[in-house]
Amino acid sequence: MKKIGVLTGGGDCPGLNAVIRAVVRKSIQYDWEIIGIKNGWKGLINGEMELLTDYSVSGILPKGGTIIGTSRTNPFTNKEDVQRIVENIKNFGLDALVVIGGDDTLSVASKLYKIGISVVGIPKTIDNDLSGTDYTFGFDTAVSIVTEAIDRLHTTAESHHRVIVVEVMGRHTGWIATTAGIAGGADEILIPEVPFVIEDVCQRLKDRYSRGKKFSIIAVAEGAYPKAEDFPNTNNKESSNQNIGEAGLITQTEEKDAFGHVRLGGIGHTLAKEIEKHMMVETRVTVLGHVQRGGTPTAHDRVLATRFGVAAVELIKDENFGKMVALQGNKIVHITLEEATSKSKTVDMELYEIAKLFFG
Repeated sequence: MKKIGVLTGGGDCPGLNAVIRAVVRKSIQYDWEIIGIKNGWKGLINGEMELLTDYSVSGILPKGGTIIGTSRTNPFTNKEDVQRIVENIKNFGLDALVVIGGDDTLSVASKLYKIGISVVGIPKTIDNDLSGTDYTFGFDTAVSIVTEAIDRLHTTAESHHRVIVVEVMGRHTGWIATTAGIAGGADEILIPEVPFVIEDVCQRLKDRYSRGKKFSIIAVAEGAYPKAEDFPNTNNKESSNQNIGEAGLITQTEEKDAFGHVRLGGIGHTLAKEIEKHMMVETRVTVLGHVQRGGTPTAHDRVLATRFGVAAVELIKDENFGKMVALQGNKIVHITLEEATSKSKTVDMELYEIAKLFFG
């Protein structure tokens, strides 16, 4: 009997439980034992595990979050942690690992595969920025939540003749901002792939006002940033609570997580101050934050997550390790973990050009 470990790493995401359920149910067909590794790589380092059964996954399909917990632990910051992972895999008799995560989590999986660990990956990120797959589960749910928020903010913006800036997730890519911005009818969409000039943004908004439209909605990804000449006073701590990080990113703190990422946040407020200064129009900010990654997954994400989970078990059955399952077209395929984590999948500029038709 094979014994398979499954873990979820990085931020929580709608659809994680659907994947876990699919992995367990498919593995039961092969009489395999599934071990849930608690709290991501941290649990594998510390040996925190639990048996997952058909009863364990009953009723979890529509639930958000992950029943086995998650963390942003990076074992490769400490050689001893990597050694403990190798030892625990042996001690618990794990024949293979199913690793569910985004770029950071899967990059660890790729490194472990290179040192001889049997591992397969499942792409998870609301940012939809993993290479080799058209979509990741969680993205559709996040877009639906942001779209609904933009729809609701329209009425307030129009009633009060305001500009409302909606800050959404998207560290390196603007998939959520672009897709939800189009769906919600945002009047401006700012993304990391296209550094913006504040004067250009304000001019488009002024043109909109000159046509009699007295309100505007701006969707901005947290990783969007101005060109170097913009926001010269942002580093003045007396005038701003925000910091300018690498590449001009607006950050909450200079501290970094286990994978070297700073905590982004604040571009919405910084942008709002500049708009008020340039246009003399009342501007408000809504930061959706973790609301985007919480709650029940959409039907699309439940189905995609289920397909990914089943496909991952099939990879293990075929002993096809070092791979990540992916969606290409309408087919589930597999690519190497190295390919999946080699670069971020940035926003399709053809899609962004469509969005730009509705700016202003």
